[in-house]
Amino acid sequence: MGVFEELQERGLIAQMTDEEEIKELINSGKAVFYIGFDPTADSLHVGHFMALCLMKRLQMAGNKPIALIGGGTAMIGDPSGKTDMRKMMTQETIQHNCECFKKQMSRFIDFSDGKALMVNNADWLMGLNYVDFLREVGAHFSVNRMLTAECYKQRLERGLSFLEFNYMIMQSYDFFSLFQKYGCNLQFGGDDQWSNMLGGTELIRRKLGKDAYAMTINLLLNSEGKKMGKTEKGAVWLDPEKTSPFDFFQYWRNINDADVIKCLKMLTFLPMEEINELAKLEGSELNRAKEILAFELTKLVHGEDEAQKALDGARALFMSKSDTNNMPSTELSVSDFTDGKIGLIDLLAKTKLVPSKAEARRLIQQGGISVDDVKITDVKAELSSSDNFSKGYVVIKKGKKVFHKAILNN
Repeated sequence: MGVFEELQERGLIAQMTDEEEIKELINSGKAVFYIGFDPTADSLHVGHFMALCLMKRLQMAGNKPIALIGGGTAMIGDPSGKTDMRKMMTQETIQHNCECFKKQMSRFIDFSDGKALMVNNADWLMGLNYVDFLREVGAHFSVNRMLTAECYKQRLERGLSFLEFNYMIMQSYDFFSLFQKYGCNLQFGGDDQWSNMLGGTELIRRKLGKDAYAMTINLLLNSEGKKMGKTEKGAVWLDPEKTSPFDFFQYWRNINDADVIKCLKMLTFLPMEEINELAKLEGSELNRAKEILAFELTKLVHGEDEAQKALDGARALFMSKSDTNNMPSTELSVSDFTDGKIGLIDLLAKTKLVPSKAEARRLIQQGGISVDDVKITDVKAELSSSDNFSKGYVVIKKGKKVFHKAILNN
């Protein structure tokens, strides 16, 4: 089975252009392909995971990935899937985020010896002359056709700024620039990017002729990825400072039963034969597949040692509830207490188990918070440094599956 056929079997491909040519290109290891990442934060998150795994999978088959960092397009913002205009970022923030991305991507992609490239579209977008760009590029785009694109139709009811309207043209110009500069002959993206991607292929063929070897493939990256990585605490990040390896492991260990086999196919590098055997599991036995998924993905992002610690910690925690060595934790100081006490709401906010104090109140009132196995429903409850923290820490339980240790350092 070639890598193209494997992508199909794993359920990654939604639609494409020039299927036979793309199949030959990928299976022969001759694809020079790009996937774009807008640096809207200082860490990649689970929503990017499918794209990173895809790039690694294709590179292992001899193809050359280009990770395109949208330092230029981030100055505008992609309207796809958004109900409001994105917040403007400074160039300094964008550059910092780009540097963070490259460090994290290096765990997935081998950038040594020209095996992969990381480029920033600010290199060609920021220096464009507006009038020249309109004449050379804008003339090839029909406003009528652009307005039929799903990414614009969704925003027209709420209001679409001219700034965002330019995004399709800029993304199309990215493919044109990558084709000319680096011989990029293939682009990948999510289904909400399809119109933008077709625009890039069309631009190349209009400016360079029908024989220009540029193709477009569309994978279910964003539509599936956007369903992942959202919790009550916010996004699940790849940065261990934002989401600990234990919390990362727990996220995948606790995904819905209906998603576990799909995630094993799309995100792990386990052989399909093994995944197909796991797909036969039912009921509580499916937890074994979830554990394997969590271990494999934590190993990919944080390394095997951290994955093993997370696995051991999760098993010990749920078997005995007494082993807290590998439990995610937050350190407190005496300054966090007033007259030797700290409010439970303040403690939940301090540990970042909740995104807001309002959410903390809701969870407490609904009986979703326990401290040292004691359920607390009083929103005014306080914990004493001398009594509750007599052993040096307390274990907070949120819901049925989230545990956190609060440690008092004297």
